[in-house]
Amino acid sequence: MSQSPLRLYVDSLFTSPYAMSVFVTLREKGLAFELVTLDLDAAQNQTADFARLSVTQRVPTLVEGDFALSESSAITEYLEEAYPGTAVYPADPKQRARARQVQAWLRSDLLPIRQERSTLVVFYGQQMPPLSPVAEAAAKRLITGAQALLAGNPTNLFGEWSIADVDLAIMLNRLILNGDRVPAELVAYAQRQWQRPSVQEWVNQQRAAL
Repeated sequence: MSQSPLRLYVDSLFTSPYAMSVFVTLREKGLAFELVTLDLDAAQNQTADFARLSVTQRVPTLVEGDFALSESSAITEYLEEAYPGTAVYPADPKQRARARQVQAWLRSDLLPIRQERSTLVVFYGQQMPPLSPVAEAAAKRLITGAQALLAGNPTNLFGEWSIADVDLAIMLNRLILNGDRVPAELVAYAQRQWQRPSVQEWVNQQRAAL
């Protein structure tokens, strides 16, 4: 296992749900790392120096010595394999695959929710207008899927906590913290996830005024 220092690039407003997912993973694993913020509005992610680190020029990007990796799920999976001491994915292969399925679903689907409920709702308390019919349909898919995954009202998705719980809680909180209708059991689930110390550390980051 490499002993090179870890460096994590995130957005300066601390609103990226994907950067949050990697930050929480690093904290849960007890790994020391340097946190570097980029002002995305000022296009600091498009500089030549950052482009040499990140082929996608996006945050989060993790740097370890001469190795750099972008895309949050790729980073968390790498950290799980490279630093297995504290797990952030289920140990059972089938459950681990399901956790990755949840992450892929949340990143590739439900775009209308991400468009109409930006994470400024989650981290800055902004309020958005009512959902459009298309976003309402996406919210229904999210709620139906979350209810199926959490049937029986477990504390976490797959028995023990995993990073997929944080990703699901972020998506639910886009609706919950805007005051949209979400079933009480899903609200309680998201609130439990939000109280995790590693999550709270990200939530309570000092943010610049908009």
